[in-house]
Amino acid sequence: MSAGRPLIANIRRFSLDDGPGIRTTVFFKGCPLACIWCHNPECQSEGPEIGFHSELCIHCESCARACGAGAICPDAAQRVNREACTACGDCAEACPPAALRMIGTYYPPGQLVELILRDRPFFDVSGGGATFSGGEPAMHIEYLSGVLEELKRVGIHTAVQTCGLYDAAAFTQQVLPYADLIYFDVKLLDPADHWKYTGRPNAAILRNFRQLAATARSKLVPRMPLIPGITTTDRNLRAAARFLRETGYSACQLLSYNPGVIAKRRTAGMPGLEELPEALPGVEEQRRWRETFLEYLAA
Repeated sequence: MSAGRPLIANIRRFSLDDGPGIRTTVFFKGCPLACIWCHNPECQSEGPEIGFHSELCIHCESCARACGAGAICPDAAQRVNREACTACGDCAEACPPAALRMIGTYYPPGQLVELILRDRPFFDVSGGGATFSGGEPAMHIEYLSGVLEELKRVGIHTAVQTCGLYDAAAFTQQVLPYADLIYFDVKLLDPADHWKYTGRPNAAILRNFRQLAATARSKLVPRMPLIPGITTTDRNLRAAARFLRETGYSACQLLSYNPGVIAKRRTAGMPGLEELPEALPGVEEQRRWRETFLEYLAA
């Protein structure tokens, strides 16, 4: 759990992929995991960052003139010296085409609720609502709980997407009463694999899932990302299916790999990863993974 002010990396309106109906999805910065395939790598760090969109740069060097820390390197491919950058945002404000952008904004809880409620007409006609994602929204439980409670008070459907690594007592007391759905990621069952690809152990995650499966089954929706060669190995598919069966589940949302993570890592100044394919897996390959997992789940 974080003690700092939560920063919001993005508020995505009219989302159709983050729960029922039309949704407004709020992406928190900060996550206890560092999954190498994370589609929101700019949300892994809690602090503000500068994103560089090279395709928009017109090489005017306004950013270099505005940067008091000397962190702009006009001739460098990544443009920003991350070690020197203070994330003050002066370069982003000075950039005419918005090639440099600040990632991470603090909204007082009431302001965030007000922004979400602007989309209420779309929620009402579609059965939608607000989804909180990231990053890991449960890193800021006090803030998250306050926003969820206010949205529930005015009748808005709420959903929380979590990596599962959170304080179980706090989550149960402060999030669960106000969340209609909990999307919970089950990634890698082998402890060594989980350490290797996410940077943290999985024991607490699996324990938290079991607890929710026992106490809040109607709200809990398991999900699993299909990352080629990592989560899609026969060993992991079999183990994940066994775990879900043991906790009483016969269904799971399977999330397709998105190679857009590679470009997003570059934008955030993060190194590329050889383990990640730069193209979508073939349709037949994806179908085989899904069918294999479903066969194991039904066994």
